[in-house]
Order: sequence, then C-alpha cells, then structure tokens
Amino acid sequence: MSAPSDPREHSPVSEIFGPGGRGEDSLRTIGHISYALHAIVAVGAVIPSFQPSVLLLVAAFILDLIKRNDAAGTWHESHFRWRIRSVLWAAGLYLLTLPLWFLLIVPGWIAWCVISIWFLYRVVRGWLALNDRKPMPLPT
Repeated sequence: MSAPSDPREHSPVSEIFGPGGRGEDSLRTIGHISYALHAIVAVGAVIPSFQPSVLLLVAAFILDLIKRNDAAGTWHESHFRWRIRSVLWAAGLYLLTLPLWFLLIVPGWIAWCVISIWFLYRVVRGWLALNDRKPMPLPT
C-alpha cells in the first residue's frame, strides 16, 4: 500500500466535508433545506387556501444569514446571496403593495399574486442551479 499523495484526502475534516475541507456537501445540504423552506412558502403564496407559516421563510432566511460566511469564496456564496436578496425584495414589494389591500382588494390581490409568482420563479431557478452545481448570476 502506498500513502496518499495529499494528506488532506484522508483527514477527519475531509471525511466529513470532502476534499479541501470546504464543506461542499454541508453547504449543498443547507442550500437544499433553505430552498425547500422557501418553496413551501412560495407555493403557499400562489395556491389559495394553502398558507404555510411565514415562520418557515424566516427560519430559512436566518439560516442563510448565519451560514453565508461559510460559503465565502465558493460557488455556494452566490446561492446564499440569491436567496437572501429574493426574500428581501419580496418582503419589500409586499410591503410596498400592502396599501392596495386597504384601498381596493382586487389590485392588492393581483399585485401579491405577481410578487408570489416571481418569488416562486426565483426559488425554482435557484434550486435547479444548486442541483446542477452552478452558481447564480451576480446582480446587474
């Protein structure tokens, strides 16, 4: 038997996180969990009478904020940025259109449907890219 050429190949860190100790599998798992929580809330926002708690989205958002530094310098960093920006933009748009609900119900409903469909699109697009191990584009 010959010794491995790279001592990191068989270190405890590489056994847990893969070669390089970057946490590739761990970050990918966190990404899948976060996208799943986002998807549950996004689908609930689009389908009438299915309203999961927004607390799922808050939990995913907090998870992303806490773990994003672990992804610095990797392609996962773009997914953390994508998810955080998606939540912040959706929240801002929902708040901006909230007065429409008080003035006229139909325009508020239409605005929130459009925002919800946009949010669902962002979740699906990001999740598919994560599954293909592709980074998300930078904002322009």
